[in-house]
Amino acid sequence: MRLAIDASRTTVARVTGTERYALEIIRAVLRYNTEHQITLYFRDQPSADLFPGADCRIIPYPRAWTHLRLAAELFKDRPDALWTPAHTLPFVFPGKGIMTVHDLGYKYFPEAHTPNQRRYLDLSTRWSASRARVIFADSRATADDLQRFYRTSPGKIRVVYPGVDAPPIGDVTAARKKYHLPERYFLFLGTLQPRKNIQRIVQAFQQWRKTRPKDDPTGLVLAGNPGWLFDAAWIVGAEHIYMPGFVDDADKGALYAGALGLVFPTLYEGFGFPILEAMLCGTPVIASTTSSLPELAGDAALLVDPLDVMAIADALERLSTDDSLRARLIAAGRPQAQQFTWDRAAEAVLNALEDV
Repeated sequence: MRLAIDASRTTVARVTGTERYALEIIRAVLRYNTEHQITLYFRDQPSADLFPGADCRIIPYPRAWTHLRLAAELFKDRPDALWTPAHTLPFVFPGKGIMTVHDLGYKYFPEAHTPNQRRYLDLSTRWSASRARVIFADSRATADDLQRFYRTSPGKIRVVYPGVDAPPIGDVTAARKKYHLPERYFLFLGTLQPRKNIQRIVQAFQQWRKTRPKDDPTGLVLAGNPGWLFDAAWIVGAEHIYMPGFVDDADKGALYAGALGLVFPTLYEGFGFPILEAMLCGTPVIASTTSSLPELAGDAALLVDPLDVMAIADALERLSTDDSLRARLIAAGRPQAQQFTWDRAAEAVLNALEDV
């Protein structure tokens, strides 16, 4: 089979979850593949060590690259199939289409996007889901959303969980000093935006502090940059809140390992990398009963209603005082997270492509 892969997201300067997924899944597919001819298409020049030995095609173009430049190149090359590791296929192209859908967050939080962004996301995802022969969904929750919002046939959807790599832990004390954090802290890691439930996390932490001695130095670390619709009122008047901003990848493992627990009762996630990364670092996790998080966490996390501030506060209390609970969650967390590997994802992707 001659397979074209849109690799344009692997060369961006600031890597987020979608870009990291594209990079790692393509690398894993290239490692695992033994039969098929694979060509990677880029908008920008990749570094020599990004995909060593791969057949790379660089086709620069300033705007509408997917729908114009990539599509034109596909009509020239005529591959058997095109796979985009994101939600957008070209509007017109030859051969079969395969796509990955990470989440439909814009359906749940439309206010987090401009009207034009929202219309484009809806139009392109609706079209791509109808055109694609196979759709990879990051979770069962995302697969259900595709059926709910776009009436996508369940027969074309394959749930393929992304892999998760254990962050290097490094020097916990040095990382804590680098970001000016207290010795004891709960950690949230992610973009600070409404769907991450920051306001209720802060309220729950303040509620929990009411049960603690006044001189208790335990803090709440909100690690990540403020995102669209971040509201400073979420933290006004709250005590012992630390906001270190963007955290370097090299320091993430140390921040996880030094935390009393990861506090991640978010409102919606197509796939929650932080809860699995924390488990791999030996950190207990508080997560939501909603979206994809229960299927990722299994029995290895405390699951709470993200709309219930008192339930989140109670989970903080349990993690901070119940040593046997902490030990159980830590012991269960690592094997739970180790189920999510890039090689397993690549095998599932290639099997599905061969079925096409």
